[in-house]
Amino acid sequence: MKSVRKALRAGDLEKDTYDRLVCGECEKPLKTENDPDEIKTVRICPNCGSEWKEIR
Repeated sequence: MKSVRKALRAGDLEKDTYDRLVCGECEKPLKTENDPDEIKTVRICPNCGSEWKEIR
């Protein structure tokens, strides 16, 4: 699982007009899966199911 920052640099993720993260492949806004016991937040594409981690 790549980090959000690396995916943005590689072009796998993009930001839309409102600065939301968007999947580069599907062009859909990402959903957030937040586990309170973990340090990271997982960002998931609802279409293709790709996942990226974001450190809080």
